[in-house]
Amino acid sequence: MLLLNILLVIEVIVAFFLIVVVLLQRSEGGALGVGGGPSGFMTARGAGDLLTRTTWILGSIFFVLSLTLTIMAGRERGSASVVDRMKVNAINPAELAKPPEPPAGTAQPGPAGSAPVPLQAPTPTLNSPFGAIPATEPAPVVPEKK
Repeated sequence: MLLLNILLVIEVIVAFFLIVVVLLQRSEGGALGVGGGPSGFMTARGAGDLLTRTTWILGSIFFVLSLTLTIMAGRERGSASVVDRMKVNAINPAELAKPPEPPAGTAQPGPAGSAPVPLQAPTPTLNSPFGAIPATEPAPVVPEKK
């Protein structure tokens, strides 16, 4: 587990440097109308070759680290399938056929032959900056100006 965390941190660092190196490179085409003219940040051919080589190296390291992390994480979990981990065989089919129980605080049916208990509606409240205020009378209506 510790090795996976260390490799993941290295992966994030490599990804950051890969982004920086790609953004430093000179644009080759005029895709959005901003072509790479000779007034760029690094105009020497040697600097371009260095950035290209660095991009390839960082990209290769990123790819190898990604594959390594995937393989190691898969081995750590084992060869158990999702069905094995969920313990589907331990589920009782009779429990699945039962209707769900109503949440607490709702009306429950009484014994056979008894009258149903009427539900009490909650008291409406008005929201204000000072908290909820019970609405004892309707809000005043403001006439429209014409």
